[in-house]
Order: sequence, then structure tokens, then C-alpha cells
Amino acid sequence: MTVAAARAPAERAARRADAPAAARKPGRLDDAGLYHLVGYATSRAALELRKVFAAHMEPFGLSTQQFSILMLVADNGDVNQKQLGQALDISPPNMAVTLDRMAERGWIERVRSTRDRRAQQIHLTPAGRVLAERTRRISATMEEPALAALSRAERALLIELLRKIVPPPEAAG
Repeated sequence: MTVAAARAPAERAARRADAPAAARKPGRLDDAGLYHLVGYATSRAALELRKVFAAHMEPFGLSTQQFSILMLVADNGDVNQKQLGQALDISPPNMAVTLDRMAERGWIERVRSTRDRRAQQIHLTPAGRVLAERTRRISATMEEPALAALSRAERALLIELLRKIVPPPEAAG
């Protein structure tokens, strides 16, 4: 990206900030003063992507946390509640409630660890495996329309940059 291209959004925001309120569309707030904030931009994008997620996953009764747990358990095999909580930044009490709900729905089960009899591993049930496979296929393409303005390279770069802000959690023991 050129320096001029990087500066363009800030310059547009400055012009909009100078525009009189009468020149703006009626009923629309001028949010140009927030354009310089990465947090504002990522929050706005996250709102749109949450709508996409809800449209595709709510028919399965899945929240974003539950979907993430399904994927992590499916991809990692032997995981415990503490590891899941650390990976998703969910407090132990909230993780316990979420796992209880998932167990009630028949998606996961708690199994006593063979390595440490005090610990419980989280496993997918057969129904949980089917749900994980089905929703993984849907998740592979569900964001396409929302991200249509970005090329594949731009999407990859966006993910790479965001991962620099929030790196993957260290493996929990």
C-alpha cells in the first residue's frame, strides 16, 4: 500500500469532519472522528461478521463460543476445560456452564483422563463430531459475501496482521 493510499481514509475523515452537519445524510451520525481507531474499525467489522455467523450457525443452536469449542476439540483430541478456557479467554465458571450446556445437547462428554485420574478430558460425542464436520464445511464459505471487497491476499494479510495483535495462546497444560 502506498503512503498516499494509507493517508486517504484519514484525509476523507478530515473532510467529513469539516463538512457542516446540514451536508450529512439526515439521521446518520458522522463517525469520521473514529476512523483512526483500529479498535473501532475491527469492532464494526466484527459486528458484521457476527451477523453472518448468526445467520449460518443459529439454525444449529450454536453460539460463537460453542462453535469454537467444537472446532478446538475436533482438531486437538485430548483437551481439558482449562485449556479451552485459556485458548478462548473464557473464565472457568463460564466455561463450565458452556460445557454443561453442550453436554446436555449431546455434543460433548467429559471423560476421566487416563494420565491423570483427577482430570477430565473433553471429547466430542458422535453427534458432536457430525455437527463439527457439518458446521466446519459451512464456516469455510460463510464469510465470503461479507469479505467480497477483499482479495484472497488481502484476507490473508488481514488475518496475519490481526494475529500480531492477538497471537495464538500458548499451549496450556
